[in-house]
Amino acid sequence: MRIALAQIRSGTDPAENLGLVEEYTRKAAEVGASLVLFPEATMCRFGVPLDDVAEPFDGPWATAVRGIAARAGIVVVAGMFVPSDDDHRVTNTLIATGPGVDARYDKIHLYDAFGFTESKTVAPGREPVIITVDGVSVGLTLCYDIRFPELYIELAERGAEVITAHASWGTGPGKLDQWTLLARARAIDTTSVVAAVGQAYPGDEIAALGPTGVGGSVVASALGEVLCSAGDDPQLLVCDIDLDAARRARETVAVMHNRSGFAHGSRAQSRT
Repeated sequence: MRIALAQIRSGTDPAENLGLVEEYTRKAAEVGASLVLFPEATMCRFGVPLDDVAEPFDGPWATAVRGIAARAGIVVVAGMFVPSDDDHRVTNTLIATGPGVDARYDKIHLYDAFGFTESKTVAPGREPVIITVDGVSVGLTLCYDIRFPELYIELAERGAEVITAHASWGTGPGKLDQWTLLARARAIDTTSVVAAVGQAYPGDEIAALGPTGVGGSVVASALGEVLCSAGDDPQLLVCDIDLDAARRARETVAVMHNRSGFAHGSRAQSRT
């Protein structure tokens, strides 16, 4: 399975960012990728009011992404913002679209950390999401989700062999190392391939506005090995995934088979 990670640098104009989606999707299709991943906040970078740019999931921006994927003949996963149903916040959403795929994932774990309070403007999602690309089950996650192994384990238990992470990672001491380490750790936790795509570094001035990207996109094997990685500039990272090797790793390491009910049971018991 060949996948592509589009490490772009989103701006504040959704139309211009849509041009990047079209450009990088075309490049991914030209090299034979069946799946191209874009970062969180592809639609518009953080640091500006999100409710001003949010659109319905069937609105013009999402419809345009669907058209790009259909013309290229590959599955596109990209970050956008959708008005929330229950309040004045938005959802931090992935659109996944292309041959046989039309799905959305709303970010479950909100980034109320490192001095940033995402929950003020973003409503949380509730449900893990898996799509199927070329017969392969692919789980979807967003940014801060990567710090929560239980979500990745749930996706793997539901059959995901590849799990994607789409981020606009915040800068700071050790943050880039944490991003790549977490991607590799989640791969080891689940014996799944983890494909983690982030926003390219936007420069110090924009980086000071919030979590706007550090680069460092990476694909980790089911054993946590780095299969391919990016620097901090925009680029298209192309990676061939050996799913047979990933399946052998899942059988050999066997953490998914050997999990006990201890953690779930302990939590349930503590509530009684």
